[in-house]
Amino acid sequence: MAASRQIIDLRNLLAERFQNPPAVAGGQIRIPFLERATDGGLRKGAITEIISTNASAGSALLIHSLLQIAQRDRFFLALIDGRDSFDVQSVDTGTLQHLLWVRCEKATEAIKAADFLLRDGNFPLVILDLVLNPAEELRRIPATSWYRLQRLVEPAPTAFVVMSRHNMVASARTKIVLENRWTLPDLSRDNPSAQLHFKVRRAKTIASALG
Repeated sequence: MAASRQIIDLRNLLAERFQNPPAVAGGQIRIPFLERATDGGLRKGAITEIISTNASAGSALLIHSLLQIAQRDRFFLALIDGRDSFDVQSVDTGTLQHLLWVRCEKATEAIKAADFLLRDGNFPLVILDLVLNPAEELRRIPATSWYRLQRLVEPAPTAFVVMSRHNMVASARTKIVLENRWTLPDLSRDNPSAQLHFKVRRAKTIASALG
């Protein structure tokens, strides 16, 4: 019941705030530190899976960097927070104006929210953050859910990013493995996002790379 109420509230919010969804699908969102490895950035109409294999691999820093890009390019970013863990106090007010933060407590709620946002078609970038969700929750997500989300995003003007600790989205077009182990001194450096280390692999090669 709580999840259904949340989706209804989300639907009402979107109807009030976004009345003219983008009409053009295709293209990419330019991400400077991903441009060379991904041939331009995050592709719209496709799922990109970002695998953060340990808690300090840089997933939170990556989300903050994407928020700054949303502010730079003046578009709205939807963050579906699968464990209600996003630290809103760490983001300045100007950046928050470009963010729709959907707070969930379980992975099943987050999947329902992703389904709705992709159908809505208002957001150039939708992030589904499942990094802190327990593995047993993620294992209960049917494989068919990911293929359904793929079909929803294909005709949409949206880049859909799924972040977790595990390789699990078979329908992802591109998979990015974060390879960082951040410490507090690392985060105090100027432009820490430029220090992100990652590997970009196509879906067919990721299983052997992580095995």
